[in-house]
Amino acid sequence: MTAPIVHGGGITEAAASFGGNPQDWLDLSTGINPNPVMLPDIPIHAWHRLPDRHLVDRARNAAARYYRSSDILPLPVPGTQSVIQLLPRLVAPGRRIAIFGPTYGEYARAFVSAGFAVDEISTPAQVTPDHGLVVLVNPNNPTGRAVLPADIAGMAQQMKAYGGLLLVDEAFGDTEPHLSVAAQAASNDNLIVFRSFGKFFGLAGLRLGFVIAAEPILSAFQEWLGPWAVSGPALVVAADLMDGDTQPVRSQISARKQGLDSVLRQAGLTIIGGTPLFTLVEHQRAPELHEHLCQGRVLTRKFGYAPSWLRIGLAPDAAGDTRLADALSSVHLA
Repeated sequence: MTAPIVHGGGITEAAASFGGNPQDWLDLSTGINPNPVMLPDIPIHAWHRLPDRHLVDRARNAAARYYRSSDILPLPVPGTQSVIQLLPRLVAPGRRIAIFGPTYGEYARAFVSAGFAVDEISTPAQVTPDHGLVVLVNPNNPTGRAVLPADIAGMAQQMKAYGGLLLVDEAFGDTEPHLSVAAQAASNDNLIVFRSFGKFFGLAGLRLGFVIAAEPILSAFQEWLGPWAVSGPALVVAADLMDGDTQPVRSQISARKQGLDSVLRQAGLTIIGGTPLFTLVEHQRAPELHEHLCQGRVLTRKFGYAPSWLRIGLAPDAAGDTRLADALSSVHLA
């Protein structure tokens, strides 16, 4: 068993180490919209009954429209983390796994725990016939690297020739829909697309995601997850929000991103990547900067594999930007 990965969002642990109550902290350690959208009305039957088929069907049809997945009805799952754990079941023993990295660490952990050899790669040229599955997070977490759909289509065909699968994780794709390959899954039966619901809508606690793939793969995931994997209230929320007007959400995220980057530039930090939901900065003394911000009850995301990096998420408002700016102005790390 590999060691657990430390993720963003650990406010309770941060407060235990640096003091204060969790509610006193400004959590900038995640890539989640800091302004959760208003929840729609949820009928009592969604709470009272096990998830009825019509709730599942409505959410799947709304997801197909929202993700533009052509003829495929995306499968709702209890967060994409739940299906990451199942991915090793899709790959024949003895084949290797290629992961475009550095990226979200749970992919490598899931495959290594299942006994697979994992290769971190940076270009499609590094994929070989030995690889049974390739993982691409697009846009990437934490670097923001983006791969165009035409290039992904080429990789899907390459993997098909090798008898393998291509997984594209579009967890941060809602704000960059031009990068999505959800529609390609209908014509590429070896392409799997993961979508996260909670990041864009600011509802990570709902634990909801979607899988877009050919029917045999969707059926396998559905069987492995078992009945009633996603709650009725989650299905109602998803259907209503995905069929609603998301432009105000996009506009607010854009404004918050502009506020964050302005603060970081004024503080003299070097921005090296990111997405509309977070920014990646590089500093030679990033661990000390992280600790200094924690002393001011501001939590960012550091990386053991890249000690000079910090990922900084969006503050909910201008007051949060000011709090971050004040914390940065009091540090002296020349």
